[in-house]
Parts: sequence; structure tokens; C-alpha cells
Amino acid sequence: MTEPIATPDTAMMAAPVALARFLETADASLLNGVFSGGDVTILENFAPHVFLGQEGLAQWRAIMTTHVGAIGELKHEFGTPQDFGLTGQTVHFTLPTRWTGVRDGRRFTELGGWTFVQAREAGGWRVRSYGWAVVSFEWLD
Repeated sequence: MTEPIATPDTAMMAAPVALARFLETADASLLNGVFSGGDVTILENFAPHVFLGQEGLAQWRAIMTTHVGAIGELKHEFGTPQDFGLTGQTVHFTLPTRWTGVRDGRRFTELGGWTFVQAREAGGWRVRSYGWAVVSFEWLD
């Protein structure tokens, strides 16, 4: 008997990795195939905070591109995925993430978590929903 998966596999991590790389580089081509072609919901810590559907995704993309363009040396580090659940063609997990970078000439570190819901589409896992929550933020200099 095969043991159930207890953590996201490489295919399930592909979209979060590509999303993080987009945030680090503002290279929008990295978002190709990351999000679901259907309903998408994004919860963020910047206005308007809730981005719904493909129109909301386009709005999020524009705002996020501007946001990350103002941050230098942005780097992510994922922690161990938590709260994993796989039900049919849907997967959920929470991904602790630490960001470091430079904004307005000051170094910072931000610790938070992404909770992802992904759907299997077109042979891969696509983000149907994510929510970002900041746990701590600190200016380092």
C-alpha cells in the first residue's frame, strides 16, 4: 500500500516557487501557468486587499509589479510546509516564508505565511487562492 502524501511534492511547489521568483525579480513571465484559469482569490496586506477573479488577478499583478519594483535585493526563504491536505484535484498547504530586502534605503526582514489552495489544471497545479499574512516585520538598520 502507498503511504499518503504528507507534504507538497515538487509539482505542488512549482507555483509557489515561481510566484516567489516573480516577487524577487518582477519578471511577469514567471507567472505563466501559475494561476488558475478559473476563479482566483488573492488576499494581500495591501489595498484593496481582496483580488477576485481574472480581473482581480490582473489588478494584483499590476500593483504587485509596482510594489516589488520599489524593493531591492528581495529574497525569500521557505520554511517547512504546514497543514497539508490533498482532496482529489485540490491541494492546500501553508508555507512559512521569510523575506529580506531593501526598501527606501533600509534593510528589512519580514516573516509571514502563505496559505495556498491549488487546483490541478492543464497537467499541473495552479493557484486558485492564496492569502498572505505578516507575522513579524523588522527594519534591520
